[in-house]
Amino acid sequence: HDDAVAGAHGGRVRPVTLSRGDGMNHGGWRMQRELRQAYGRVDADGEVRAIVLTGAGRAFCAGAALAPKGETFDGSRDPSAWDEKYPPPVFDAPDLLTPVIAAINGAAVGAGATMTVSCDIRIAADDAKIGFVFNRRGVIPDADLLWSLPRMIGYARAMDLLLTGRIFTGQEAAEMGLVSRSVPRDEVLVTAQSLARDIAENIAPVSAAITKHLGRQFLMEGDRRNALERERVLFRWAGQQPDAREGVEAFLEKRPARWKLSKNDDLPDDLELRR
Repeated sequence: HDDAVAGAHGGRVRPVTLSRGDGMNHGGWRMQRELRQAYGRVDADGEVRAIVLTGAGRAFCAGAALAPKGETFDGSRDPSAWDEKYPPPVFDAPDLLTPVIAAINGAAVGAGATMTVSCDIRIAADDAKIGFVFNRRGVIPDADLLWSLPRMIGYARAMDLLLTGRIFTGQEAAEMGLVSRSVPRDEVLVTAQSLARDIAENIAPVSAAITKHLGRQFLMEGDRRNALERERVLFRWAGQQPDAREGVEAFLEKRPARWKLSKNDDLPDDLELRR
């Protein structure tokens, strides 16, 4: 494929697919830039309520495309070469206003595994091979892993995965809480899409954006009282918006809600987005 990442058009659930044409979707700077640009383009669409990230072929992403003579990690390959080709808006999954669901359909190793950690929800194939193999390649975990993984699954479990760099299955990932659930391989994408449709059809897009960003911000908030006050302020703000009335009336009238607010245009000014 000419493009390493493909983003479909139309619909409230938008698929974004890692697609290198080899079935394994080995990544690199190009794939990273294409993914960030695809995220930015899809997130800017006010109709999109959920994103499903998956891989074409038999793998999600089998890791970085390794180069000889140490060039993979030594910084000699300048990523700025892609800046002009992939102009803004470009974002990582945590910075989006839209929930991102990873459908881990196969191997997710190294950069591929890291890519899933940045998503909001993860569904994995029971037999998917997952691994944070960085220490086995002579480098260290990157892209926020050392901060985020211990907070997700606990320090001991995170170090078990990071220090050993071992390969584990999607089923084990579900047992330790790294993914929401594991399912048979042929059900991964269907399960992720069903979850995305539920969000798209039933969740107020502004409520989802605020919940996602507060959840991320509170991982860095050491003062519970500060977090509680922030939550109270934004709850009061949300309660005064048209969507709060619509959500209650739709429930009482037993009909689908018709949300009024736009995730791109109607967020509170003080949400402190990292954008």
